[in-house]
Amino acid sequence: MASETLHIDIGVCTYRRPELAETLRSLASMKVPERTDIRVIIADNDTDPSARGLVEGLRPQMPFEILYVHCPHSNISIARNCCLDNSTGDFLAFLDDDETVSGDWLVRLLDTARGTGAAAVLGPVKAHYAATAPGWMRGGDFHSTLPVWVKGEIRTGYTCNALLKRDAPSLLGRRFKLALGKSGGEDTDFFAGMHQAGGTIAFSPEAWVHEPVPENRASLAWLAKRRFRSGQTHGRLLAEKSNGLRQAWNVCLACAKSGFCATAALLCFPSAARRYRFVLRGVLHAGVISGLLGLKEIEQYGAREVTSP
Repeated sequence: MASETLHIDIGVCTYRRPELAETLRSLASMKVPERTDIRVIIADNDTDPSARGLVEGLRPQMPFEILYVHCPHSNISIARNCCLDNSTGDFLAFLDDDETVSGDWLVRLLDTARGTGAAAVLGPVKAHYAATAPGWMRGGDFHSTLPVWVKGEIRTGYTCNALLKRDAPSLLGRRFKLALGKSGGEDTDFFAGMHQAGGTIAFSPEAWVHEPVPENRASLAWLAKRRFRSGQTHGRLLAEKSNGLRQAWNVCLACAKSGFCATAALLCFPSAARRYRFVLRGVLHAGVISGLLGLKEIEQYGAREVTSP
């Protein structure tokens, strides 16, 4: 078995991002695990096949097969499902179209997958700020991505740096919800459902990918919108598992947490990084309240900034 060739697909969903070229170049130069075949799946979510020319232009430079698929619906869940539907590998990795991978990224993810037997492995995403970004933001590193542990385990995940074991029972037939394809939170929902079905999620701390923070994201308003939407997703997931007194308790708890964060932000006023961290946590809990109450989730994809994935 150890001598057999392993097949790994790498899915990249894209929407009008020229940074995709650097993503592909970084994949071309990464270290490939031994006895492994790699294929890259590009799922173009634009109405027109706007990424086709970029992909075709880079194809001669790539040491791997590239499958370009046009899925023109401006719905990120459709693009992610396109990667799932076209994947034939033993593993499927997900990567964002503005990220670059470290040299041993895939080796690290695969080592962790083999060592743990997990259905999914997450890696860290390191944000890189321009000099024009606010000092409190650069110092507090508000855009980097790491998994969240709850009572010693990871219960949900993200698609900006992940490796899925395609034949894991908790992943068979699982797809990203189309209803969340414009609001976001589809990846949180996907991994939460996988975990609830018995799938374990592991973390590979050295499987780094790198992501630039564009100017339109280097603002408190953008961070607040993202945190609020994340809270809405978490609140909706809580609401699906509770009713009656439990639902009321969850709302009260989220209100208390939001109030605590507002007070803490005032107490930390002299330190901008600490102050805004509490502000954003308060906004997240406000989003949880919104999700628990069933309010409409804000849209991030489709009619949105053209530089977002």
